[in-house]
Amino acid sequence: MITERLTLIPATVALCDAEARGVAAVGEALGATVPASWPPSVFEPDDVARVRRHLMATPEAGRWTLYYVLRRSAGEDGPPALIGVAGYVAPPTSDGAVEIGYAIVEEFQRMGFATEAVRALLTDAFAAGARVVVATTYATLHASIRVLEKSGFVETSRAVTTGLLRFEHRRSAPDGPAA
Repeated sequence: MITERLTLIPATVALCDAEARGVAAVGEALGATVPASWPPSVFEPDDVARVRRHLMATPEAGRWTLYYVLRRSAGEDGPPALIGVAGYVAPPTSDGAVEIGYAIVEEFQRMGFATEAVRALLTDAFAAGARVVVATTYATLHASIRVLEKSGFVETSRAVTTGLLRFEHRRSAPDGPAA
């Protein structure tokens, strides 16, 4: 997926293996610079292992996977910068619901990159026939909530005991564009 400022590269088994070897291996595999703060705070080794297992078990996963978020360089001289991850938890359910997640490294936060990546995921999911895109975040993560609200998501539930919020973005019509 390509947006105005970003390229989203789908995870592969090879990229997951590079993650296990370290930051330099990830940068080399992606042809990107990697910030010292890599990985984003909510992107943990068990997430990489889960994605790898999913890709191994379901090679046909296609678009329904994690994506590495690269910021294209402003000039044509430099390599892109790896700034985060965004993607789908799994393919859409039988009723057309798909869950997304995203995380941007600290030094690239509050620049609109998460919103841009989330909007790319929305466009892709609805183009592929999803009826609703779901995301969860914690009530304390105000920036994450703002990303979802700016992208057209609406809060649909709140777990009082955990502080976990559920947001949804529905298609405007069964066969129409996203709302």
